[in-house]
Amino acid sequence: MLLGGSLIGIRLVGMWPVHPNWSEHRGRSGTLAAVTILDLLTVAVLTLVGVRLFEAARSSVEARARMLAIVRGLRWRHFVRAVPVVVVIVATAWVLIQLPVLSFGWWTMIGGEGNPVVGVTAKDYGIVSVVVPLLFIGLLIIGLPLLVAREEWVFRRGAERRGTLANVGRSVLFGLAHAVVGIPIGAALALSIGGLYLTWCYLERWRETRSESEALLESTRAHLAYNLTIITLVLVSLGALLATGTA
Repeated sequence: MLLGGSLIGIRLVGMWPVHPNWSEHRGRSGTLAAVTILDLLTVAVLTLVGVRLFEAARSSVEARARMLAIVRGLRWRHFVRAVPVVVVIVATAWVLIQLPVLSFGWWTMIGGEGNPVVGVTAKDYGIVSVVVPLLFIGLLIIGLPLLVAREEWVFRRGAERRGTLANVGRSVLFGLAHAVVGIPIGAALALSIGGLYLTWCYLERWRETRSESEALLESTRAHLAYNLTIITLVLVSLGALLATGTA
């Protein structure tokens, strides 16, 4: 969804750890397993995601004045507040995906890991399995400011005119929208917590300024810091994976 434009859905930009036994997906001889239909589906999805990420990054560069206006407004409070929110989301998601129904995600069904936006798969495709995630994350970081701005426009705009129940429902919808991207349903539900947090950021700023544009800027920056925190965790996971693979 994140790739759909209306939301980056990149919402869970890859909250899940990469496959812990990456090297085990090679055959005993060290050669890659035969190509299957699932491999072809995985490549097709990653190709589509890569194209959309490239388009998002290019749009962000072309609209760099707006992108920089968002980025320059980032403050330490945005990151400090994001950390406990991410911790609660990860813990909640872990609990929810223990249930069979909530563990379903179409991306993992065809051999992916976490969110296709991160480009991580459960199968080892050699150096490609390292290059693709790093390339995707790089493009994602460039396009992220405008992607989250679009999500905030869709999900948070007008929150001051909605009641509490309506805003809670909007936050749940925000989370579930990410199931369309391929993450497990339980993880998508956990992202509703992030939606509630961003709604709180929006309303807090709106009460201070009575300005919808200022409120959207604040929730967008909070959203950006929140995603960057998750991306940092993904990069740490990739680094740990590489270190384990070379040990």
